[in-house]
Amino acid sequence: MVKLRLKRCGRKQRVIYRIVAIYVRSRREGRYLRKVGFYDPIKNQTFSNAPVILYFLERGAQPTGTVYDILKKARII
Repeated sequence: MVKLRLKRCGRKQRVIYRIVAIYVRSRREGRYLRKVGFYDPIKNQTFSNAPVILYFLERGAQPTGTVYDILKKARII
């Protein structure tokens, strides 16, 4: 099963998250299928590749709670 979830990047005290499509059994920093966007909580910026996200959602990918809220705010879901 595939999930859309956040992958932590950046340095200490300056974190940025990538929104990635990843297998459920992979760890947070593990290998992902595709990068579909990013989220910067400090600047409150979000970029998402809507066609790719919709592609994964149509094929049964489940977003985590946080990613669901980010996508809902961006009006993708």
